[in-house]
Order: sequence, then structure tokens, then C-alpha cells
Amino acid sequence: MDEAPPKSVWRHVSAYRTNLCELYYSKPVSHWVLLFLSSMGMLVAFPASSLLSRIYFANGGKSKWVISWISVAGWPLVAIVLIPLYFFLKVFPTRLDLKLTSSYVVLGFLTSADNLMYAYAYAYLPASTAALLASTSLVFSALFGYLLVKNSMNLLIINSIVIITAAMTIIALDSSSDRYGYITDRQYVVGFVWDILGSALHGLIFALSEIVFVKLLGKRSFLVILEQQLVVSLFAFIFTTTRLVVSEDFHGMKSEATTFEGGESAYYSVVIWGIITFQLGVLGATAVVFLSSTVMAGVLNAVRVPITGIAAVILFHDPISGFKILSLIITFWGFGSYIYGSYSPV
Repeated sequence: MDEAPPKSVWRHVSAYRTNLCELYYSKPVSHWVLLFLSSMGMLVAFPASSLLSRIYFANGGKSKWVISWISVAGWPLVAIVLIPLYFFLKVFPTRLDLKLTSSYVVLGFLTSADNLMYAYAYAYLPASTAALLASTSLVFSALFGYLLVKNSMNLLIINSIVIITAAMTIIALDSSSDRYGYITDRQYVVGFVWDILGSALHGLIFALSEIVFVKLLGKRSFLVILEQQLVVSLFAFIFTTTRLVVSEDFHGMKSEATTFEGGESAYYSVVIWGIITFQLGVLGATAVVFLSSTVMAGVLNAVRVPITGIAAVILFHDPISGFKILSLIITFWGFGSYIYGSYSPV
């Protein structure tokens, strides 16, 4: 029997266009407006937050705990969004029992530790390199999701893990041309290791959050996601602020501002905008997950890596080599494999 002739490219394009039109008209315009704004929040706010962290260290900032604190000090912004929703939707907050509260405390502690690890990365690594290494969080999210949440994993996802790991290995081998002149070998290694460990912890936090949604809450809605983000950020803020006060880094912010390149106004602008941009990125990511999917959030997370890298090269004159460009291309390949694998059957 003769095989049926393959569909033409134009038929595929026409079918794809039809599916997109059906998807567009299946949702109200407000849905797509919110999705667009949320996506822009991720693509603008997260790179801006990363660049501001690098500006802090490049212009005289010293404390890793200050950068960690900046990452969680914006938790009231989540409350500003969440509280009016209770009135508009006429619902009550989720009741906090002992198990749920304990889970949020643990997640808050892990989040504060994760932020500290990333702070070491931005202290010692170029912003473009730190962003590339942080993309390995996708690898660890897939691994911990498979081990702890029992999420499916197929050959395409395994392939993405291998590819992204290879890309990070290329950066490690090219470390001699990928650093600032005032950074020592030891500091570079410390930044590299903490960035990878921070990405691993980020993947673990994501998996543990999934367990909380499935086993303790039994549901996953926009309100519930915002509630978790608020409470976890609050506990992370408490842990980080306590450490900041004990280490006297909080008191040292005033003296640090006086020696900051650009003066006190520049210092506090970096701190304030760092707080705002990070939380706007978090709110954007939360909305994208709810309005679309975790895969869509993964796509945007992949896109923001080159945005951060290109901006860092332009603004900070980050060292850029052929190996780093190759690593970036391979990382995109890995992201593509992961995204396609997420839509494919096991």
C-alpha cells in the first residue's frame, strides 16, 4: 500500500494559524492583556533586578546579606495585590494550620538561603555568566519534580538536562576569559559553585511548593499562589532581616551608602528599585503560571537569559567570548528540548 503523501508546509502553517485564532478567541481580551503585562513583567523586571544586583557590587556594595534582603523586602507589594482580591472575589484567606504554617516557614528559610547563594554569584561573576548559570534551575526543577512530585520525564527532558549541563561545563572551562580583573580565582570558583547550588535549591523549592499545593492545599488557584508567595516571602524576610541585624550589615548600610560610587542617592535608588523590580518579576511569573502554564513561564525564563546577558555586555562591558556565545546557544537548545518534551507524551 502506498503511503499517504505528507502534508505540505502551507497546510501546517494554516492549521497552526487556525489553532492560534481559536485559542485567542477562546479567552476574553482582558486575559491576553494581563498575560502580555505579566510576560513583560518577567522579561523586564527580572533582568533589571539582576543588573541592579551587579551594579550594587560594582559600585562599592559589599554585603551579600543586603542583596538577599532586597530580594524579599518587597513582600508588601504582594499583599497590595492580594488583599483587594479578597474583597472583589468575596472570599476568605486560606486558613493556616500547623502543617501549612510549618511548610511555609521551611520554604521561607530555604528561600532566604537561596537568595544568599545568588548574592555570592552576582558579587563574583559577570551578570551575563551568573544569569546563564542560574538557568540550570530548570534542570534541577525537572529532577526534583520527577523524584519528589512524581512528574513525568521523557527522553526529550533528559536530553535537555544533558545539554544544559554541557553548556555550563563550557563556561567552567572558559573561566580564564570570563571574569573581572579584580576577581581572584578563588572568588570566581566560589561564585560559580554558589550559583549552581542556588539553582539546585531553587529547583528543590519549586518541587516542595508543588507538594504543598497538591497534598496540603489540594488546589492551585491564583489566590492560593499569591498567598503562598506572600507568606513564604514574609518568613524569608524575617530570617534575612534577623541575620542582617545580627551581623550589623543593616546598620552598615548607612556607611556603605556614603562610600557608594554616585553617592547616597544612587545607593538608595539601587536598593529601592531592586526591591520593586524583583517583586514585580515574581508577580509577573505567578500570573503567567496561572494565566498560561509553567511551560510558558519556562519559555519566558529562557528568553530573559540573553536579555540579561546582552544588557550586561552593553552596560558593564562584561567579558564575552566565543565559548560563552556557544554556551548561550546550547542553553537555548536545551530549553527548546525541555519545552517540547513537556508537551510530548512520556
